[in-house]
Amino acid sequence: MYQQLKEKLWSFIVHNNPDLMFNLQDEYKVTEYLETKVSAVMPTVMKLLEEGKEGYAILELCMNEMTAELKPSRYHYISSIILDEFPNDYARLREAGQLSYQTVILVDSCKETFDTFHFCEENKHDLLLKEALHAAIRIHFKQAK
Repeated sequence: MYQQLKEKLWSFIVHNNPDLMFNLQDEYKVTEYLETKVSAVMPTVMKLLEEGKEGYAILELCMNEMTAELKPSRYHYISSIILDEFPNDYARLREAGQLSYQTVILVDSCKETFDTFHFCEENKHDLLLKEALHAAIRIHFKQAK
């Protein structure tokens, strides 16, 4: 179960939080991060196993607990703004194989904005947040040209 949780968590990070993935890899902290997160939910795993819960249910509950602070994905949020509001740049970056890389850079450069707005599920539709990120993305693309 421990190894399954590590693998599922890493897969989640790769697909939803590539910015975190790159940071962990750059700092050589992938294993440490995964082991810390999984170790934190192991008491829950043991409790649920004692209660006779099914393995798939335990995995799902633990994944929800381990990924709570990673949702919503800042990466996907930025990516959707680029796709919706900068379609030419989106296509250009995708064709050049730079879309993921530039999106990760934007997530990092917009960290303060996300933090200021306390980005979460409840406010991900905040128009002021979206406008602030739109402006930051526009500036980034102008400087990159």
